Amino acid sequence: MRSKLLAVAIAAGLGVTSLHVMADPAPAQSSKSTTQSAQAAEIEALKAQLQALQAKVNELEQRSDAQSDINVSQGQAVEQVQKQVAATDAQVKKGSDKIAYKGVNITLGGFLAAETIYRSANQGADIASNYQAIPYNNVQTAHMNEFRMSARQSRLSALAQGDVSPDTHLAGYIEMDFLGGAQTANSNESNSFNPRMRNVYLTSDWDNSGLHLLAGQNWSLLTLNAKGITPRTELTPPQIDAQYIPGFTWARQAQIRLVKDWDKKYWLGISIENPQTTFYTSPNQAKAPVQQTAYNIGAGSGFDSANTLSLNHIPDVVVKFAADPGYGHYELFGLGRAFYNRYAVNGSYQNHDTYGGGWGFGAVLPLIEKTLDWQLSGMEGKGIGRYGSAQFSDVTFSPNGNLAPIKENMFLTGLTWHANSDVDVYLFGGRESASKKDFQYGTVALGYGNPAYNNSGCDTAGAAAATCVGNPKDIWQGTAGFWWKFYQGKFGKMQFGAQYSHTEKEAFAGQGYVNGVLTNGSFSPKAKEDMFFTSFRYYPF
Repeated sequence: MRSKLLAVAIAAGLGVTSLHVMADPAPAQSSKSTTQSAQAAEIEALKAQLQALQAKVNELEQRSDAQSDINVSQGQAVEQVQKQVAATDAQVKKGSDKIAYKGVNITLGGFLAAETIYRSANQGADIASNYQAIPYNNVQTAHMNEFRMSARQSRLSALAQGDVSPDTHLAGYIEMDFLGGAQTANSNESNSFNPRMRNVYLTSDWDNSGLHLLAGQNWSLLTLNAKGITPRTELTPPQIDAQYIPGFTWARQAQIRLVKDWDKKYWLGISIENPQTTFYTSPNQAKAPVQQTAYNIGAGSGFDSANTLSLNHIPDVVVKFAADPGYGHYELFGLGRAFYNRYAVNGSYQNHDTYGGGWGFGAVLPLIEKTLDWQLSGMEGKGIGRYGSAQFSDVTFSPNGNLAPIKENMFLTGLTWHANSDVDVYLFGGRESASKKDFQYGTVALGYGNPAYNNSGCDTAGAAAATCVGNPKDIWQGTAGFWWKFYQGKFGKMQFGAQYSHTEKEAFAGQGYVNGVLTNGSFSPKAKEDMFFTSFRYYPF
């Protein structure tokens, strides 16, 4: 507006000047040329002033236009921010548990834990018990209690999900705790325990075809699910002990898994999983006619050098069928395994494969809807020890150098009572049982569970280890506990739990004294362990 008024004023001024020049009477002839020169100079000066004023007008117009653009841009930015604030506010009001980022929804999870452990016999273990290490009476720590406090079972997780289309869904999941025990980790002062990878995997799901792909580290396919065969529905016992309960079949390991579902009621899956073999070496192995030359190797790059790795060249394979017909959940699976070693036959070194595996089942039944749940699972086979919580050995060695898979069966059952929305009470029992795989080479006892092994000192405090071989035959446990969610609200959930368990380990019968005579197969030692756990947990997400 100001620029237009200024232009009008300039035009008016120029008009007045022109009229003034035209109105002047003609001067005398002698001064005519002088007067014309003065008028020309005045007109040039006015033109110069006009150009300068026009430049200012143009500058003012440009500033006005620029300011208008700025105002529009600022208005649009403010409007966009207001929309984002409104959307965020609406999301907060809805109580969403996801974070949106570039079209991907991220869900945080996990808990912070403060826990205590009491054991009647000292295992030197943290929150995860070692059932094989429950000491017989000849070990001094069998007569000494153990108390520890731990925050290491605290857990962090993140789930990222994105929908490529209404039919195709991608996801990635990572979960960690602090139960890793590097050589530098100890309880002396700073308690510097390192994080541990529990699960890290990606998934792709196609609804129309009913196909589900998983690749990465996750619970083994043979682990019991609460529903279907999908990740993050694995059903573990509700106890505090991080090693779970003897009889529970599980592993967490790298795998590639493909699952097909039919209307989310029937499921069939196959998984190729990372192999690893656990061995039992006889105390008389050095007297065997054939010595094992290669069955494991010292850990190399990427592994802790204090550990060893078994030699495997064929992955473990799991096939599983599951059904959700409307009442309960049911599973049936098969496991195939291969064991690998190298030794000399007639002076010539050769590689050898030995095969094992087994089958298993599982079921989850709501005995009283939303009030009382019953779960049971089991497995039987040979060379399956690594898949049980009690961790029996997979194989031992025969006199001719072959790896000999050890037969085993395991079973778990339990009830969980949802007393109300705040309290859960559980009662579980489980057992793992191995069969002997023994060999006799002349007078040399070999293998696992041989009745000629010396067990005579297992019940004598301070007796030498050589007089207590004590190969475990059965490990069973009964456990009971509860969880009380004393806060549940918009700030998360806080709960307290307590667990009591009684565990017994019984060995194969070996040599014992009968009327002062050392007799084969006459003594089967036992070891017992009472444990009590408490846990405070805060779930902020």
